[in-house]
Amino acid sequence: MNIERRQFSAALLATGFGTGALAPFAPALAQGGPVEGTHYVRLAQPAPAAGGGKIEVIEFFSYACPHCNVFEPTLEAWVKKLPADVAFRRAPVPFLQNAENFQRLYFALEALGQVDAMQRKVFFAVHVERARLDKPADIAALMAKNGIDSAKFLDVFNSFSVQTKARQAKQLSEAYKIDGVPALGVHGRYYTSGTLAGSPERSLAVTDFLVERIRKGG
Repeated sequence: MNIERRQFSAALLATGFGTGALAPFAPALAQGGPVEGTHYVRLAQPAPAAGGGKIEVIEFFSYACPHCNVFEPTLEAWVKKLPADVAFRRAPVPFLQNAENFQRLYFALEALGQVDAMQRKVFFAVHVERARLDKPADIAALMAKNGIDSAKFLDVFNSFSVQTKARQAKQLSEAYKIDGVPALGVHGRYYTSGTLAGSPERSLAVTDFLVERIRKGG
């Protein structure tokens, strides 16, 4: 246990998580390590993991969630620093406002290869511009405003493959027993969240700890 704590502390320093937004939490984690049942939850029944041989990390989110909006820049910076043996993906949840449309919006962007370009723009439209994206036509107009062909977008948005991915995301949320966002699932075995860890930013330090635990077979 002491070795694991030292390694976790070193990992925080190596990745820059001992400073900035995570600074108040990092010393506490380094001293005692995240606590199961307090900072994270172990799933009683493992959820499916599709990391392709890598350790899978999933962000459960909603475009309607203001906390997800604030968390996005920090999450993006963290994702860019992930090691090669970690596979990251997002899963839009089937609850909160406009859930079905927002799920299909995300998976349409994913299919078009536009997530990196549009993720923060969609959050901005919802939370800053207060755009009404209740209808597919409203979402298509936002895409057109940002240089994406609206007709092509709607074809993908309404496609069977996107609807299938939305159903799979719902099943995954249920398997992880997600009831709030943002939350982070780790390889079908654990999840943490801002509520558990103390803030969405601090949940990333807990996720690093859980990734290391999976590496060791935990």
